[in-house]
Amino acid sequence: MKPQFKRNIWISWLLVVPLGMWLIYHFFPPDFHNLSLDLVAFFLLMSFVSSMPMVINNTPIFLVQWVSLAVFLTFGLFIEMIFMQLMIIILLIRVRIPKEQLYRLPLNSLMFFLISVSSGLAFYAVGGTHGMNLVEEPKSILLVLVYAFVIYLSNQILLSIILYVIHKHKRYLLGKDFIWETATTILTLPVGMVLYILYLDVGLLAVLFIGVPFASLSIILNLYYSSDKINNYLQKATEIGHELAERLEEKEVMNLFIQKISTMLPVDFAYILDVVNEEELQLIRRVEKGEEKDPGNIKPLKKNEGISGLVWSTKKAALFTKKKEWKNIVEGYMPESVESVLCVPIVRNNQVVGVLLLASSQKRAYEKSQLMIVDILCSSFAVAIENARHYEKTKEHSERCALTKLYNYRYFDNLLSEEFNKLEVGERNLLSLIILDIDHFKSVNDTYGHQSGNEILFELAGRLRALIGSKGTVARYGGEEFVVLLPEIDKYEALELAELVRRSIAEEPFTLAQHLDCIAGDYVKVNITASIGVATAPEDADDSMALIRHADRALYVGAKRAGRNRVAEYIK
Repeated sequence: MKPQFKRNIWISWLLVVPLGMWLIYHFFPPDFHNLSLDLVAFFLLMSFVSSMPMVINNTPIFLVQWVSLAVFLTFGLFIEMIFMQLMIIILLIRVRIPKEQLYRLPLNSLMFFLISVSSGLAFYAVGGTHGMNLVEEPKSILLVLVYAFVIYLSNQILLSIILYVIHKHKRYLLGKDFIWETATTILTLPVGMVLYILYLDVGLLAVLFIGVPFASLSIILNLYYSSDKINNYLQKATEIGHELAERLEEKEVMNLFIQKISTMLPVDFAYILDVVNEEELQLIRRVEKGEEKDPGNIKPLKKNEGISGLVWSTKKAALFTKKKEWKNIVEGYMPESVESVLCVPIVRNNQVVGVLLLASSQKRAYEKSQLMIVDILCSSFAVAIENARHYEKTKEHSERCALTKLYNYRYFDNLLSEEFNKLEVGERNLLSLIILDIDHFKSVNDTYGHQSGNEILFELAGRLRALIGSKGTVARYGGEEFVVLLPEIDKYEALELAELVRRSIAEEPFTLAQHLDCIAGDYVKVNITASIGVATAPEDADDSMALIRHADRALYVGAKRAGRNRVAEYIK
């Protein structure tokens, strides 16, 4: 929230609440005669109830309306207003708002002041008075219902306005927070009326008779809400676990994991560290304020070094609610604004394979129940990462040539079909293909041995990768043939690139260490050449097989038959 907006809230409070309290005192003065002990008893009861709020959608709900109703009917509007203002302070202390959210004090004070004034004036307007006997005058119950309805209505309206203006959050009818507030209002109204009736009849004993059972009910409702919240977390964790299992690439698994956990918890900083050779923790994922950053410049950690190293060593999760608790433990990198830290080991087969560290700029941002949920998620994450790595390894073996580490024919064939489909639907404009074949490769194998031939293939693959770079995809087509697929490269540029490749092969000898006459430390330099054919779609081919066929024809007719060691283009 902008500082100017916060200042406006404080200014509004100063202009409205102090003057309004004085006016209420002036026009509706309280009667303190012989009521000092009674006021203390009601104040203590309200304080107890206010210290046990439920937080729903980041909005604290405290079941104090039933006590405030009895206070209003007994002591008047001014006393009820004073008590409610004091209860706001107790409530905000209980939820431990951070310094940057202190604006919530005048905001809530102003909100409850307006609620008290509107409901109190509505009660007086319909003929309500203090000290009414609800048993002997049943019609007075209707006046109490008017008072309670105005409280409920004004609370809903003001809360909706505040959430929308400040947090840009729309409250939907029949939303979870709306249902909870409605249910608690219906539940507490009769209790407040009974408290008032008993107080008129038995005095302060009514506070004991009603206060103890309702305090127990408040505890039960808090426990119910807490269990309901944990159940929701567990349900979300199960759904996230299924989604993680569906991802087959390691990067996708990490992205989804960080994204989902950041929507569940208040995460400003998220780090995933990988255990490397059981010696150190290497940072492999770094997300700060929703932005992914390079983890490479962060120093690795050893066991017992910093929070992550401690979690790795002990295999136990760690939760810190403020900076004072962890500032003497942390080593290495930690953003300056961090307050709360939640750190969980990522365990697979009873071994720590990594560490997840989540951090927030807010104090007390995480709860122990959330620690359990993150621990469950980390188990699902560990399984998903292992499966993704296994899949990627298997996929690489099936798509790569074991010798050259280039893509193989199977991968190239699928890629060519995909690129041609893009060409046909207009996602690509051009698609060039280079086919390369080593000249007289059989004689190299016969002279130096097949192991030397493999060395040449491996070194040639490295040269092709370096020359082509990100311009296209290099693959081993079979034997001593290589192909280069070049999206959005025209024939002229493809011919220039092919000529660069040809010169790189012809002008720089290849080094053999495993030739037939090899002795220790004896290396042989071998000169080889290559013939290259080039074709471009759509001008040279209407389908993928035609593009290969025409590039191959350029290779054998235009380059091989013309004397080898040259580049040829397909000509219709």
